[in-house]
Parts: sequence; structure tokens; C-alpha cells
Amino acid sequence: MKVNGKSRVCAIIGNPVDHSLSPVMHNAAFKELRLNLVYVAFTVTSGELETAVLGAKSLGLQGLNITMPHKHAVMKYLDEVDVTAKSVGAVNTVLCKNGKLIGYNTDGRGAISALQENGVYTEEKKMVILGAGGAAKAIAYQASQDLSELVILNRTHEKAKKLAESLKSFGVKVKIGTLSHEIMRTEMPTTDILVNATSLGMHPKSGCSPVPSDILRSDLCVMDIIYNPLDTQLAKDAKAKGAKVVSGLEMLIYQGAVAFEIWTNYPAPIEVMRKAALKELKK
Repeated sequence: MKVNGKSRVCAIIGNPVDHSLSPVMHNAAFKELRLNLVYVAFTVTSGELETAVLGAKSLGLQGLNITMPHKHAVMKYLDEVDVTAKSVGAVNTVLCKNGKLIGYNTDGRGAISALQENGVYTEEKKMVILGAGGAAKAIAYQASQDLSELVILNRTHEKAKKLAESLKSFGVKVKIGTLSHEIMRTEMPTTDILVNATSLGMHPKSGCSPVPSDILRSDLCVMDIIYNPLDTQLAKDAKAKGAKVVSGLEMLIYQGAVAFEIWTNYPAPIEVMRKAALKELKK
């Protein structure tokens, strides 16, 4: 990839960002389609967020990815925010267009696409989501348009309650509860799709799982949005039971693909992005 005077820049901003797979994934996609774009990562603290966002606008960047802890705070510095991102209360993708910054949230679409590409559909299904943070909100918002029932289990009752109330307009049956093994044992026998949207099981605590292995079943689909490690303890336990497992890497790839298409108006080269991300993870 040659950088010249006409090259445009996309970037991810957050703190930390040095672990991000987005640069290798998007640069591989840009190279595949011979687009004169480059993707870089910038560490941005909370105190620097406004300056960084306005700087991106002034410099004419093509687009941004926003990661923790800025997904909510960034919204007040944007010119427009699309309806999904407003409903979720978080932005993870920004398009710089005609001097305006437009915010989107691609996490929910990425998660649902990852499920569908693995033969799992949400129509009239029961889903249990562990967690009520930014990713959980995005997934719940997108999935609730088709689900028959959604159960949100979170350590903080108020966060789960607030998320449930925001989903009322979809007409889906929503239940909330604490993130406990006792409630999981009650809900799991009738659950079709389990989504772990917590950090339990992430490196360096990769031996942990939020779910007791004995309640997993072969006819269950398990999505763990963690991608480091690629095979979390929850994923290993689910595979041992014969369950369908969708890795967090798949969600990362598909949410990245939506962002790529927002920035470029080209279909994302999914396999190229997957191959680049996997190669980086194995290092």
C-alpha cells in the first residue's frame, strides 16, 4: 500500500487501543480493494476526546472507530447521530462527510450478521444477554426487533432495568435479573441463544466463565463477544456440550464490515478481514 498526497485516513480512538485488531483488518481490506486509504490507532484519554474529534474533523479524516471509554461521550461532539446509535446511546463509527461528523453504531448489526452467517436466526427466539453495557445494549436493540423473549442479566439492577425500558417499543417480552448462577439455571432450559457481553473470560483471566458448564446444551447457540482469547472458557464448555458457538471475532469482523461500507460505499471483503485478524491474533 503506497501512501501519497491523496491518501485519506481512518482511525480508531480510545484508551487503550494498542491491542486493537481494527488496523490490520481494515488495512487489509483497503489493500484488497485498492483504495487509497490507511487506518491507524490513536490513544485518546477522556480529557482529550473533544480535541481529538474536532481535530479529526479539521484534518478531514475519512472516518473513525470509537472504542472504550468514549462510545457515549463522543456523541456530544458530533453533528449528527443516526437513530440506532441514539437509541443505544453509544457511537462506535463516525463518518466525516461534507465537513460534518455523523455517528453510527455497528455493534448490533455486526452481532446479528455474525449469528446469521453461522446459521442462527433470532426470529421468535429467546435470547439471554449477560451484561448491560454498550455492546449488550447494541445487541439487545438489534435483536429485539425479531425476538419473542429477551432476558437481561446484569450485576447492576438499575442498568438492566434502564435497558429493558428502552426496548418497550419493540413489543418483545423483556425480563431482567441479577447475573447469578441461580437465575441462569432458571432461564437457560428454555433459551435458544446465549450472549456473553461481559468481560468475564477475557485475557488475562481466560480460565473464567460466567456460566456453569452443566447448564449448557447441545441445542443452544452461544456467542461470546470476547475475542482474546479466541476460544474463551465459555466457548470451550459450550463446544464440549455440542452447542453452536459463534466467536467474538465474528462479531468484530461483521461490525467492522458495516463500518467499512459506511466509509467507502464498497462491499467489505469479509474473508480478507477475517484472515488478517486471525493472523494477528495468532502472533
